[in-house]
Order: sequence, then C-alpha cells, then structure tokens
Amino acid sequence: MKILVVGGAGYIGSHTVRQLRRAGHEVVVFDNLSSGHAEALPADVPLVRGDLLDADAVRAALNAHQPDAVIHFAALIEVGESMRAPARYYRNNVVGSLNLLQGIVETRKIPLVFSSTAAVYGTTDLVPIPETAAMQPESVYGETKLMTENMIHAFHTAHGLPYTILRYFNVCGAAPEGDIGEAHAGKSHLIEMAALTALGQREKMLIFGDDYPTPDGTCIRDYVHVQDLADAHVLAVEALLGGKRQDGTFNVGLGRGFSVKEVLDTVDAVVGTPLNRELAPRRAGDPPRLVADATRIREELGFKPQFTDLKDIVQTAWNWHRGHPHDFKQ
Repeated sequence: MKILVVGGAGYIGSHTVRQLRRAGHEVVVFDNLSSGHAEALPADVPLVRGDLLDADAVRAALNAHQPDAVIHFAALIEVGESMRAPARYYRNNVVGSLNLLQGIVETRKIPLVFSSTAAVYGTTDLVPIPETAAMQPESVYGETKLMTENMIHAFHTAHGLPYTILRYFNVCGAAPEGDIGEAHAGKSHLIEMAALTALGQREKMLIFGDDYPTPDGTCIRDYVHVQDLADAHVLAVEALLGGKRQDGTFNVGLGRGFSVKEVLDTVDAVVGTPLNRELAPRRAGDPPRLVADATRIREELGFKPQFTDLKDIVQTAWNWHRGHPHDFKQ
C-alpha cells in the first residue's frame, strides 16, 4: 500500500517511514522541512516540499500520489512556546489539520492515523492513565491536539472518515543503526538533554524537585522508544487498511514509568561518566507520575514494544547524539 506521511521528515515521522518500508509499504513524504530533515529520509522516498497551511498543495499531493492512507505528524510541539505564541500553534496545528482533513474528504476519502499526545489529559490523579480519562489540556499545544482530535471525530461522523488517534507519552531514543534520531531546535526532552550534557554542550542537568511522593522523590514518566512508536503507526494504518476497524483512540507507552533520577543514573552508566546535576525548585504543573495505560493498544492492535529496558533505550539515544553532536550538520 502507498502511505502519505505528512511531517515524515521529522523525528517520529522519519522513523515511521523506515518501519513502513520495512513492512513492505510504499511511502511518500509531505513536509515543509521547518523542523524536519531531508537527510533523515531514504534517498528513494519521494519528498513533496509543502505546507499544510497551503490547502491547494495538500490537494495536489493527494491527487498526484493517490495514497491509500495518510499518517499525520505535522505539528508544532513545544509546550512553552505554545503559551508564548498561541496564534502560531492554533494556525499551524489546527488550521493545517483542517486543510488536510478537508483535502482527504474532497479528493481521497482514505484512512487517517493522527499523531496526538498525552498532553490532552492535563494533570490527572489516574495512574496509569486510560484513554477514557477526562481531557483537560493545560497548554495551548495540548489544546490544539484536542481540537484536532475533535475535528477528526466530526469528519468521521459527517463523512465516514476512517481514523486512528495515537496519544504518545514520552518519546525517546533513536534508530538502533544510529543514523537517525532527535534533531530539532527545541531541546527539551530529558534523555536528549542528558546526552547533550554528556557531550559538553550543556553545563548541567537540572532536577526540578526531589520531594515528590515517588520512591526517590523525582517525577516518574512513561518513556516509549521512537522505533516502537513507529511500529504502533504501522499497526494502526494496517488495521485501517485491512478494514479491521473504522475508528479508535489508543495510548502509546510502555505502561510503566522511570523517575528522573533513574534516567540520569542510566545515562551515567551508558556514558561512563557522571553528569553534573543541580537540584532546582519544582516546576508548576509537573504531576508526580504520568504513566500510560497501554492495555487497549496491546489487546486490539497487538502492540509489543521491543525496547523495554531503560539502558537499551538510552544507549540508542547516546549512539545517535555521539555520532551526530550537531544533529545532521557535520
């Protein structure tokens, strides 16, 4: 089958392109390269340089390539930036997604897999978090993802659009081959920042609070390896294409969490030298635990993550950053 991967040159998108190809699918990428990299794609994968805010370009790509399904990754993702520049996030994430949905129902009414986020839940006392938890996003970023989910539901009801929504928890790691990985301007993910600290690009790692009600006092998060997440997209699109389902929403995570200290200790072990750490005050809005209830995706789509050991996850990230200390710029 031919899959149009929107935002396919980005971190998660490029890993998904690779896994789709390994599963035997033909892939076309649509990306404006604002945060993605053409170098992250196989040389023989067609790259359409386009922006979702250009509705004509979206329709032209759908008509020209006649895909059997679409996977939608194209979004701005930085929570802090979304609070400072809300218009940019609503325009890119919501209007862009609306253009894609409209283009699909007008030209190629085909299945859609949407890249969403656990940020739609906001702070919750539920651990692990099921898909049925109340959705109360606390950032503009989370709100734009929830708005897009609601638009997808509406297009499904009105036009019969088949869809699957995947809500990610903390995505991390890199391809085991070490040739693609995290490479974007906003460096905010814990494992990524720890690797850059080990490389001397950052002075120290800040631990924001060590007095949480967790075993070691630091926050616990569910870390899912990017290749496992890519495999979840393959499972989701194949289920839609096979007619096994017409709609569904799934959390994607390991279903267990690791604390900040556990992650940093693991980076120390992988790198071989201890990171410079400093305790800082708690950040507002940081819940003690955020862990996915991943039962549904395991039972309904057969999701079986391969990277379940934190050391293995960190090792792939370290291999990527050590080999590409300046991302794709050498």
